[in-house]
Amino acid sequence: MESHEEKLHRQMREDKIREAKDEMKRKANEIDKNKIVKNRGDNYKGGFGPLRSTGSGIIENSFNDTSISSTSSGAGLGLSSDVDSFSTKSKGRPTSAATAPPKGLGMTLGKSKRTNQFLESLKAEGEVILEDVRPTPGKSQGAAPPPTNPITLTVEEKLNITLKRDGGVSNFDVQGTLSLQILNEEDAHVQVQVQTSDNQGVLFKTHPNMNKELFANENILGLRDPNRPFPAGQSSDSGVGLLRWRMQSTDEKMVPLTINCWPSSSGNQTYVNIEYEASSIFDLHNVVISVPLPALREAPSVNQIDGEWRYDSRNSVLEWSVILIDNSNRSGSLEFVVPQADSSAFFPIAVHFMSTHTFSGLKVTNIIPVKGGNPPKFSLRMQLITENYQVV
Repeated sequence: MESHEEKLHRQMREDKIREAKDEMKRKANEIDKNKIVKNRGDNYKGGFGPLRSTGSGIIENSFNDTSISSTSSGAGLGLSSDVDSFSTKSKGRPTSAATAPPKGLGMTLGKSKRTNQFLESLKAEGEVILEDVRPTPGKSQGAAPPPTNPITLTVEEKLNITLKRDGGVSNFDVQGTLSLQILNEEDAHVQVQVQTSDNQGVLFKTHPNMNKELFANENILGLRDPNRPFPAGQSSDSGVGLLRWRMQSTDEKMVPLTINCWPSSSGNQTYVNIEYEASSIFDLHNVVISVPLPALREAPSVNQIDGEWRYDSRNSVLEWSVILIDNSNRSGSLEFVVPQADSSAFFPIAVHFMSTHTFSGLKVTNIIPVKGGNPPKFSLRMQLITENYQVV
């Protein structure tokens, strides 16, 4: 029988995934609406141009992938998705001889048994499920939601990691930014109190207009001239950079997700076994592992998978996706078969994911009004994303 702690953990996990599904449906509807508006605008010369989304709190114009935002009262999960058609295969069952994907689709996707059970349970509760929603690596699909609080702070870290196929790290680089967005001028005379971790490998650098001594001594980010306000009322897709940091390492234990790929030939076929192992420090969302394949006439035959898969015939890539990696699935495997090929044909492997945990451990603890009074409400968005993550 399940203990109370196990039931609580299972319920929390189901709640997170349900929130993710709801947000994915909302994003899919937004994409459809934007496409309709864009098409209408293109049909009329001299009319309005395509509708542009206006997200908020985004560092350097836009997040590369998905966005998770949190406030002092709770956290919300946002996953952006593409909508496409696919056929499904159940987990763990040996597939029959693969056939070429239907013209115009160029993909085949398999769902894990656990995902199917989850979708069925939602259907039983009366939820309308868009089963053709899938994560897409490497590009932003939707902007962050517009700010609702007077002040929004965004912590974003970008990962640039190159792993060796036989083990070890060639490159490990983390670059982070803390940005500030203020809606109204009356809230612009503030300072930001932050808390940093004990990670000595993280090097912080404040904006030139910040009071460096104030940050060094008290971990407070404020302007050198306290009488100057921060810019306010800026467009929702920009923010004021307050702090940057960088971390580099050669320690493989710091890597949030490692990939082990073993191609082996037998007769006129090549069997490829891939494993992922995730660090217990991070929960990873929207994970996509893209494996290049030799030129194929037919889709690969997937014998076993933990998660979902799709075949991109145009680019000859197999995409292995897992919507959430947490303590219940820190490791997973995939096995597929293709006609005989050299082992180098399956590299480099590209990895995309995001997380609400960061290497810096930076937290915003308080907003301090310079001229006194009650501190304005603020929200904090935290995101770790992959910029260039490869196994070579």
